[in-house]
Amino acid sequence: MPEPVGAGREDAVGSPAEPGPVRIAVDLLGGDRAPAVVVDGALRALAADPALGLLLVGPPEVADLIVGALPAVDRTRATVRPVREVVAMADHPTRATRADTTVGAAVRAVVAGAADAVVSAGSTGATVTAAVLGFGRWPGVRRPALAATLPALAGPVVLLDVGGSLEARPTTLLQHAVLGAAYASVAHDVRQPRIGLLSVGTETGKGDRTRRAVDAALVAGSLAVDARYVGLVEGFEATAGARADVVVTDGFTGNVLLKGIEGAYALAGEPPQRGAAPRAAALLGVGGTVVVCHGGAEGADVASGIALAALLCRRSAVRRVRALFPDPIRDIPTDTEVSA
Repeated sequence: MPEPVGAGREDAVGSPAEPGPVRIAVDLLGGDRAPAVVVDGALRALAADPALGLLLVGPPEVADLIVGALPAVDRTRATVRPVREVVAMADHPTRATRADTTVGAAVRAVVAGAADAVVSAGSTGATVTAAVLGFGRWPGVRRPALAATLPALAGPVVLLDVGGSLEARPTTLLQHAVLGAAYASVAHDVRQPRIGLLSVGTETGKGDRTRRAVDAALVAGSLAVDARYVGLVEGFEATAGARADVVVTDGFTGNVLLKGIEGAYALAGEPPQRGAAPRAAALLGVGGTVVVCHGGAEGADVASGIALAALLCRRSAVRRVRALFPDPIRDIPTDTEVSA
């Protein structure tokens, strides 16, 4: 994938210099309340970031609602790729590989160099499938992971996987730990991130066979960017942030936990820190920048997803996280026995 269009230069240690222009391909038809909330989110994002450009992938009449709402001087910041087909939530994810669907066309636009990243609030399975087939997986990555950043009390906590893959193989969770450590360092400037493995208790030997195997492997192994493993953590650690900067789990459990946290935020009226509940996640382990928003996202959530994609492009996050990911990570047999 080409480097971000006009992205800022990096200094000798690899941190980004002044942010430059980026162009994000936005799926106009993705989400439960699309296209209205996507139009709202796109306009919010453009208003907040004067160096942002959008490639609007969807029906021209929907894109025109965005272009027409911009001041005349800004209308060149939004270009249109006409597409009318959408992958519905009930459709099989492989339908996303077709060029005539919005998410498929958005991925192809990035591959062709017409945009730097993809943002969609549509079917997670379809977006992940389109990204894997369009960008390819990194060598050694068995299952890409979706990483959401939670506004925890003691500072941001990266939770992964939150829906990229529903399986819970030990080697997959070990890879997620390394991906999460690298992502926290690159995207959130966390030095020596603390890694916790989600389980039903913090004592050694807690959890199912998979968690016990991964716990032993993390104790014995090394992680990227001088991260350190702090052991097993419980669900509340994801919103506390006192023990772990990265909480690792499988996509099924992570998605359930994330939505439970969102419900708690809604009940309380606001999250424990400034900002909205985390309704956008970065896809890690593929060769392109992809942000997946919650299907029930509001306009502000879509705007946050676009802003996250722009940040990741400007930080060359895909390249930098990939450089921190060792190849290969050794397999942990599923039937590994670890004494409780």
